[in-house]
Amino acid sequence: MPHIFEVRDLARALKNVLEGQFPFVFVRGQVSNLSKPASGHIYFTLKDDEAALAVVWFKGSRAATGGGFDPVTGEVFEDGGAGGAGRALELADGQEALCGGRITYYPPRGTCQLVAEVVQDLGQGQLYLRFEALRRELAAKGYFDASRKRALPYHPARAAVVTSPTGAAVRDFIRVARVRGYGCEVRVYPTPVQGEAAPAAIASAIEAANAGGWADILVLIRGGGSIEDLWAFNTLEVAEAIFRSRLPVICGVGHEVDTTIADLVADVRAATPSHAAQIVWPERETLIQTVDEAETALTRAAGIWLALKSQSLSRLETRLAWLSPQARLSRLAETLTSLSGRLHAAFQRTLSDSERILANLETRLAARFSPEALAARARALDALTRELAKAMAHFLLAKQSGLDLLEARLTALNPHGPLARGYSLVTVSRTGKLLRGPAEVEPGDALAIDAKHGRVTAVVAPDA
Repeated sequence: MPHIFEVRDLARALKNVLEGQFPFVFVRGQVSNLSKPASGHIYFTLKDDEAALAVVWFKGSRAATGGGFDPVTGEVFEDGGAGGAGRALELADGQEALCGGRITYYPPRGTCQLVAEVVQDLGQGQLYLRFEALRRELAAKGYFDASRKRALPYHPARAAVVTSPTGAAVRDFIRVARVRGYGCEVRVYPTPVQGEAAPAAIASAIEAANAGGWADILVLIRGGGSIEDLWAFNTLEVAEAIFRSRLPVICGVGHEVDTTIADLVADVRAATPSHAAQIVWPERETLIQTVDEAETALTRAAGIWLALKSQSLSRLETRLAWLSPQARLSRLAETLTSLSGRLHAAFQRTLSDSERILANLETRLAARFSPEALAARARALDALTRELAKAMAHFLLAKQSGLDLLEARLTALNPHGPLARGYSLVTVSRTGKLLRGPAEVEPGDALAIDAKHGRVTAVVAPDA
């Protein structure tokens, strides 16, 4: 779910971002919508062909500066200096002006504006134009590209310092180096830092520091001054020497508001000479804290390592004890003892079960074959014998009656029975069947006539 701002919260955030990103800027443009109310403040708009920016120049800022400042270094002159006193009072619509100040966001109106500290007519900025021309030329050649910037070595042991040996800058640098650059060496390559001979001398000192092969880093420093005082560091000779340097270059020229061509070409820009030393070497307390943290981490890691090794050793001891012959024999002996015990117990259970079954069988056998049981069985046998004899007599009598009946029926059905009473049986020899009627014979058929006392043959005569 997106975060929902209150208007005041977003306005405050915009104000903080703008003021943090643009603490002090120079803006050039054409003055328009100029307003000079009775309060003494001046309001106008700086514009060009594509954009416009609201500007407010408060009365207090105008009274404090008088309007004079150096457009390159940002140096403000109390007497008007290069910019001229009271120049802001002559502002008019259509005038080309250069304003220096801070960008801010005005929440009541919701507008972005420049709060000017100084305002100057661009007609007075010839050095600024030369500065801009050289800056554009070197930018086109890639002298300022971030891709060529080199990282500074961490806590370098030897630093080559190109500066004036008698200026305050070298004293400030060495003072900070004594506190922060523990165990380091500083070698000064003396050179004038202003005047006509300064650019060539500075370039020569930079080349000498590189040629010696002694240093780990090159530091170019100078104290503050006017644009004319710092102009040696805005020259092509110095820029090219820095560009060709094999050593990483940190440049700390002037004050924080001073920006030179040398600053732009150098690998790292410092706000002041003291700041350059602070960048080169970390604070000793930081190093001590780093060592303490490393010691703590090492102690913790060693403890963890020892604990892991102890666990590994314990596991190996356990495995070794388990795999040793003596331990194996002990385990086999324990197994044998356990099996012997189980076998003896099983034998005792089997023997007890067999004795119990035998006793039960003896009891049952004794119950079945006791004198009383035998007498009862004898009585039962006698009764069954009598019942069997009686049943057998009835059975035989019934079977005899049935046999007599069957014999009588068989006698009645015997074909030879009638022969005893004078009858005869005639068999047709051709069919082997008894003759029952004249239709069963034909003339010439042989007939067998059985009588009580023998057989007579005959032939059927043809019909007369």
